[in-house]
Amino acid sequence: QVQLVESGGGLVQAGGSLRLSCAASGRTFSSYAMGWFRQAPGKEREFVATASKFPGNTKYADSVKGRFTISRDNARNTVYLQMNSLKAEDTAVYYCAAAATPTWGTPAGTGEYAYWGQGTQVTVSS
Repeated sequence: QVQLVESGGGLVQAGGSLRLSCAASGRTFSSYAMGWFRQAPGKEREFVATASKFPGNTKYADSVKGRFTISRDNARNTVYLQMNSLKAEDTAVYYCAAAATPTWGTPAGTGEYAYWGQGTQVTVSS
């Protein structure tokens, strides 16, 4: 059974930074893409970023490109999301997710992920 545990959320002022972490267990971490999604109140869950199992192969939502960076440490079974220049509209619950299949690509759809963390709240005050 795959387990994902996020940490690092919190309250930050606009323009500030946060780093989210997601520790994975239960299968070969390095064989699967890992992604971050977010869900704001009253909105659907949306793609933020993903890192494929191929080193350096990442994809970002246009809304976070240039501000957020996803990275993974396969030795620690952990994926990170560094968030800089945060805006009020980044406020959401952030979810870590593990891809359903060992694709080489950078999946961006929620249906391409089989495992989800419990979520961590990020609140950006303006």
